[in-house]
Amino acid sequence: MRRLVLWVAMCGLAAPVVNAQAAAKAESPAKTRWRVATPRELEMALPARAQVEKDRIEVEMRTASGIIDRRGRVIAGVVLITAGYSAEGKYSHFLLAQSPLIMGDLHLAAGNYVLGWRRKDDDSLLVSVYDAATGTPKGEVVAERKAGGGRVESFRFWPPDGPSEIQIGRFFLHYSPGE
Repeated sequence: MRRLVLWVAMCGLAAPVVNAQAAAKAESPAKTRWRVATPRELEMALPARAQVEKDRIEVEMRTASGIIDRRGRVIAGVVLITAGYSAEGKYSHFLLAQSPLIMGDLHLAAGNYVLGWRRKDDDSLLVSVYDAATGTPKGEVVAERKAGGGRVESFRFWPPDGPSEIQIGRFFLHYSPGE
């Protein structure tokens, strides 16, 4: 092994590797700081029953998805089981943001939110965001169907080093974690 390393260094082949590593370190912190949260991290961060207005609504933990940064801050979401609650038909997902979050043109402070959606047309959803504790509307963003489709997911965060999208069913909306 030592001979191979010496040979690579003598031939000048190590420089591109070193330069590639330097380039990776120089990448934008937002792109390298966040990673996909593990199922255990999601289980520890997300509540088994989310406080939504006056109700504590059970969540479908197998649908949980999110990202986590180096400081342990989580941005994650999960499908709500709203049958029999006042939230039925209004909210579909719980969103935990331990860091500011930008979804489309909507800027959210760290906090707990609930999402609801309705079809805008065949190729898009209008996603409404509300404060989880009060039900106060925070704004709306459009999630669009991607050409080529792909796998349908109940709820999924694609990490910032990739497409930086939140997927709801067949629809996607862009997001970026704040500082």
